[in-house]
Amino acid sequence: MSGRAQLMWDEAVTGYDFGSSHPMDPVRLALTMGLVRAFGLDGSVEIRSARSAGDSTLRLVHREDYVAAVRAASADPGAADQAYGLGTVDDPAFAGMHEASALIAGLSVGAAEAVWRGETSHAVNFTGGLHHAMPGAASGFCVYNDPALAIARLLELGAERVAYVDVDVHHGDGVQTAFWEDPRVLTVSLHEHPRTLFPQTGWPEETGAGAAEGGAVNVALPAGTGDAGWLRAFHAVVPELLEEFRPQVLVTQHGADTHFEDPLAHLAVSLDAQRAVMTACHDFAHTYAENGRWVALGGGGYAVVDVVPRSWTHLVGIAAHAPVDPESVIPSSWRDEVYARTRQLGPARMTDGRTPSWKPWEDGYDPADRLDQAVLATRRSAFPLRGLLA
Repeated sequence: MSGRAQLMWDEAVTGYDFGSSHPMDPVRLALTMGLVRAFGLDGSVEIRSARSAGDSTLRLVHREDYVAAVRAASADPGAADQAYGLGTVDDPAFAGMHEASALIAGLSVGAAEAVWRGETSHAVNFTGGLHHAMPGAASGFCVYNDPALAIARLLELGAERVAYVDVDVHHGDGVQTAFWEDPRVLTVSLHEHPRTLFPQTGWPEETGAGAAEGGAVNVALPAGTGDAGWLRAFHAVVPELLEEFRPQVLVTQHGADTHFEDPLAHLAVSLDAQRAVMTACHDFAHTYAENGRWVALGGGGYAVVDVVPRSWTHLVGIAAHAPVDPESVIPSSWRDEVYARTRQLGPARMTDGRTPSWKPWEDGYDPADRLDQAVLATRRSAFPLRGLLA
């Protein structure tokens, strides 16, 4: 394995643009890449693009009629077919939609191929993580489901065990759906409770079907969960599952919308806790996956200046084995770029000033605590199906 991580990037991804009033502003991608460069991380990774996902790749997950509908809406946004989730408030059609979406998907697929073939042990595509897209419909700002496509490509290449861990504030419903009956894939999602947040799925009782029963694991966190609870839940569930499953590749999704400043959700997680989970995922890849194979993706995140660029720059640094010191002062050149692009003032440091800690599950739990109730519900629903103690 190469010691140099790969960072998938192509300026054309900023064409994934639902319009000026939409919360998923592509400036978040440009600003993240700018911050990666400002910290000199472009010298610690191999930056590469990849071919856009072609029809044969897209059909690994998506229906042929849906891909045709995306192409048609891309060519004529006014004729988008809402039966396919296109031209809606969440997923407005725009010119070039197919091309931009297929490029993001191709970058994630390219990351998976590079890791599987041994070109690198770690590959990052922070432009990806579009985990809501369904086989036959756009959903939740997502047109093509690049995490599911990356996993499907790994399976096509011969992988027999792929673990997917999703820490976006929203349930990774599209990825779960794609592999609901496939025992080769373990999907784990930690997200805000479906009672209070889109897509209203991801209940602990959702555990997969058929030969894959126990292959879907969901932790539904109470609104308001902060660093200590989020980290406690993560460590109470994820390591045991990965130790049991022993994936050949670990794929992780790092939506930044768990942050307390995110305008679309209700968790209260800091940048410092997000960084702690990224570090843990990196460690898990080296501990549980074959040869440290790790594909790390972005996802949601709508505090596009203060949170997303810092969070995903930390992700790139961790994958590159060149982590950014949280106390680092952000270069003024990047803050000037922020102001030029957004007329906002950028953050000054790579930390929220928190020192996250949590109580390990092994030290006992409180059955009256809402966070512990959520973890217990997950463990009782999924763990016995995998031969683990609840």
